[in-house]
This record gives sequence, structure tokens and C-alpha cells, in this order.
Amino acid sequence: MGISKIRRPLLYIVLILFSFFFLIPVYVMLVTSVKPLDEVNLADMWSLPSALDFSSYSEAFGKLAPNLLNSFYLVIPATIISALLGAMNGYVISKWKFKGSEIVFTGILFGMFIPYQSILIPLIQFLREMGLYNTITGLVFVHVVYGIPITTLMFRNFFANIPDEMIESAKMDGAGFLGIFRYMILPLSISGFVVVGIWQFTNIWNEFLFAATITQSDQQPIMVALQNLSGSQIVQWNVQMAGALIAALPTLLVYIFLGKYFVRGLLAGSVKG
Repeated sequence: MGISKIRRPLLYIVLILFSFFFLIPVYVMLVTSVKPLDEVNLADMWSLPSALDFSSYSEAFGKLAPNLLNSFYLVIPATIISALLGAMNGYVISKWKFKGSEIVFTGILFGMFIPYQSILIPLIQFLREMGLYNTITGLVFVHVVYGIPITTLMFRNFFANIPDEMIESAKMDGAGFLGIFRYMILPLSISGFVVVGIWQFTNIWNEFLFAATITQSDQQPIMVALQNLSGSQIVQWNVQMAGALIAALPTLLVYIFLGKYFVRGLLAGSVKG
């Protein structure tokens, strides 16, 4: 008993130290973002600013605001559409099994392992032919397609925990495919949608390759515009750090307000295989 009492505080101390070590980059970003430009240098990287200067935030926000809106125009519909399609796929594969359904499921999962770079050139050619190149709509389409495999897997594993007897009872009562999905499956899968929504929101928001190659100038999401803040000659590191924090804020808020539901959804089996 005495040894366990010693081990627990020691474990907490180690975890706290690791937390501080993990947060060092965040500290540097915060401190640098509120320093005047003449105080930003490697020698004083760890020191606190002589006076708080928030002008870098207003400058960064002024430059990133249009691209911030582009990211919301991209992430919200792409997340919702990919989640709904994944839910329907998972529902069919787990509860309305048909001959060859496992082969179809395996084929869908194969899409998770296709590298972005390998399909980039034909993808851009296809979007040009469809008139979707350099548009937010085209970028939404790409992320929906690439999101279907992982959302299908998540929902399929989540729906597998719903008893088949419930589905059979609904069928006997005359409920059809869409009726069961709308009135029975969807109300039971709120935690699954939270997990998938957070996962997709974070991945799409932070994605860079598709955003940099499919969109240009005024259509670019914030992660591409953040790169353009570096400038050509003088790098304003305080503005860069402020821009990085602004870009990271939406995903941070999502985890702050929905993090507990995310954990509950994981524990409920939405990503168990």
C-alpha cells in the first residue's frame, strides 16, 4: 500500500513534466505572437515580451479572414455529406447484408490506402473537365470522396453494436429501408456522428496538399494562406505565429466543447473493429 501511494504522485509528476514538454511549442507561439517585431529573435525566443502587442493578431486576421471563411465553406458541407454517406454505407453493410457485401466493404476500405499524390494529376484533369477546378465545390467533392472509406468503417463498426432484433422488429412492423434508417438508426447514432464529425472536421481543416493544388488565390483555405504569410524577404514571425493560432482555434474549440462526446463515442464502439 505504501509503495502504491508513492507511485501515484510520481506518475502524476512525470505526466505533468511530459505535458510541459509537449506544450513548449505552444508557449513559444503565444509569446512570439504578442511581441513587437524588433523583439522577435532566437536569442530572446524564451523571454516574455517587454509589453503586450496584439497588432500581429489584427494584421494576421485581416489577411486570413477571406481564407478563414473559405475553410468554413469547405469543412462544414464536406463533413456533413461524408458523414451521411458513410452512415448509409455502414448501415447497409452492417444491417442489410447482401451477397458480396464484404467484398464491397473491402473495396471501399481500399480507398483509405490510396496516397493522395498518386491520383493528383488525373484528379486535377477530371476537375478541369467538370469545371470544378479552383472552386470550393471541387474541393468539397474531393474530401467527400476521400472521406467515405473512413466514415463507412466508423459507422459500420458502430452499427454492428445495434442488435439485429431491433431491425427485424421494425421490418415486421412494415418499416422500410429509409424509414428504419431515419427513425431508428439515426437517433441511436448521435455519438457516432460526433466522432465522425470531429474526425472529418479536423482532417479536412488541416489538409494542405489538395488545398494547395486544386485551389488558387481567393479560393484557398486558411492553411494555404497561412503559408503565404511568410512573405518574400522579411518574415514577420509574430504575425506568422498569430496566424497559426488563429488557424488552429476552430479545431481547438471543437475539441474543447465536444471532446467529452468524442471520448464517449469511442468508448461506445464507433471505431472498434
